[in-house]
Amino acid sequence: MDGVLNIDKSKGLTSNDVVKRVKRILCIKKAGHTGTLDPEATGVLPVLVGKATKISQYLINSDKEYSSKMELGVKTDTGDSAGMVISRYSGTFPSEIEICRTFKKFTGRILQIPPMYSAIKVNGRPLYSLARKGIEIERKAREVIIHNIEILSINGNSITFKVLCSKGTYIRTLVSDIGDILGVGGYLVSLRRTIAGKFRIEDSIDIKELEDSYKRGKIARGFYTIEEALENV
Repeated sequence: MDGVLNIDKSKGLTSNDVVKRVKRILCIKKAGHTGTLDPEATGVLPVLVGKATKISQYLINSDKEYSSKMELGVKTDTGDSAGMVISRYSGTFPSEIEICRTFKKFTGRILQIPPMYSAIKVNGRPLYSLARKGIEIERKAREVIIHNIEILSINGNSITFKVLCSKGTYIRTLVSDIGDILGVGGYLVSLRRTIAGKFRIEDSIDIKELEDSYKRGKIARGFYTIEEALENV
């Protein structure tokens, strides 16, 4: 089998966990993904199988869309709900008008410092392996593009928003930076990737459905041939 599977990744699985399961289900040796999705995050994870692993370079730079929820007033060491709380704010919180104005500041080309809890490698070692040992090293800021960011709801200190961004954007960092600009801190409560290039959440398939449909002899949905995956790229 050669092509791309649009997998809806479940919470708690690493991107490599998903690749391993796809290999086992399809009984194949070659598979890979086009961009790490955090274990706590869910949603679109394109998995390349067979000869499609050779087209990764054409898909990896695609834009991504996320549906996100953040909480103001709390900071964690990882920037998301998986981490330990390192500070809590107890003062006056910003108004909705201040929040909306601050969000608008994060559109266009912005600089981000990648989080220590990330898969970025320094001297061959992923940053998260150093972070787990309590080691923090200096990271260079990187330019990313926020094409659009839209607040969907504000409920007390909880903010739900949607963001369309370039490859390499860390939503955890975006949330942390917004919280810092507002002066109260913030962390990412939940994250769901809804689009990765041409792959959309409504066309995806989860691991359980993939396994069930493959046993029946036909993958229900979410499979693209190499030609389909590269169309309009």
